[in-house]
Amino acid sequence: MAKSIIAKIACALLLIAAAPPATLNYRVDPAASDVAAKVSFLGIGSHTANFPSVSGTVALSPTAMDHIHLSVRIDARQLKAGDTLTTNRLKGKDFFDVANYPSISFAGKALTMTGPTTGTIKGDLTARGVTKPVALAVTFSAPPVRTTGHEPIGLIGTATINRRDFGMTAYSLIVGKKVAIKIRTRLMPV
Repeated sequence: MAKSIIAKIACALLLIAAAPPATLNYRVDPAASDVAAKVSFLGIGSHTANFPSVSGTVALSPTAMDHIHLSVRIDARQLKAGDTLTTNRLKGKDFFDVANYPSISFAGKALTMTGPTTGTIKGDLTARGVTKPVALAVTFSAPPVRTTGHEPIGLIGTATINRRDFGMTAYSLIVGKKVAIKIRTRLMPV
């Protein structure tokens, strides 16, 4: 009888160990999130476009960090640049074409931790109807493996893309092709 109880306990422990990792769900806090895109201008300066309207969700598991589902949407219609002329040009057909493509999205598929609070999220960026793979270098405000799903998590992400890959080829003699993207967000538990 004791062997039977021990066998049942061992079987239960094996089932628990084989169970998929718990997933923690978060939402992007729009009030504490923004995206900046910086590009060189005339080879001696730069221009930055700010995207203040960001929304999305994140699902991750502290015990299996490679299992991540990240879905972020940026409202391109809300972009702001240094002046009205630049803002209107960026919203126009030569760049983001917000009348036809009002949003930009990023779908993160895999997270590789490179340190206790740093990692790389690989996913797909979609802008102007074009989808390209992008690797986002991220830094968490605290080690995500220690999160309980009850506290906010700060996240900063950076990536460099080629604007021409997304059909933004205008003004190639004065506007650089490489765009440095910086994302700042706070993830709130759901």
